[in-house]
Parts: sequence; structure tokens; C-alpha cells
Amino acid sequence: MLQEQRRDNKGEKYVIGPTGAKLTLNDLPPPGTERWVIRRKAEVVAAVRGGLLTFDEACERYRITSEEFLSWQKSIKSHGMAGLRTTRIQQYR
Repeated sequence: MLQEQRRDNKGEKYVIGPTGAKLTLNDLPPPGTERWVIRRKAEVVAAVRGGLLTFDEACERYRITSEEFLSWQKSIKSHGMAGLRTTRIQQYR
């Protein structure tokens, strides 16, 4: 499901994040994040889908490979947020 980028009454761009709340660039995990919990991965995927960040910007900002990002995206599409659990990766593959 492709998400649509929106603007609030102040003109700030946002998308609806994985928890159903408004997600802006300021709400995203900080650049250089090293601890990737399920919610953070899902937020980055939602931001790229919604156009807050490009695919390349996300990979550069978070120092992740394109393969890693694409695996997050595929896991969400196939299994929802639960597919992002690192302890479940082998079970879902």
C-alpha cells in the first residue's frame, strides 16, 4: 500500500506512520541510529513510501544498505510489523 504525503495546517510534510500517528522528518529516528527496533524500521519504511525521504536519502542517513532497507520493506509487506523482529527473520523467510 503506497502512502500519501500530506501537509498539516502549518505546511509541514507528514505521512501516517506505522502506529497511525502523524510522522514528520523530525519524528524519524536520528541519523546514525544503530539500535533498530521494530517501530524505527517501520517509521523509515513509511517515510520513504510517503515521500518524506527518498530511498537513497534513507540509506545514507541511516548508513544502511539498500538490501537491508528492501528486506524491511518486504518483511512489512509480507508479514506486517511482526516480520521486522530479528528473532523471527528465519521463521518468515
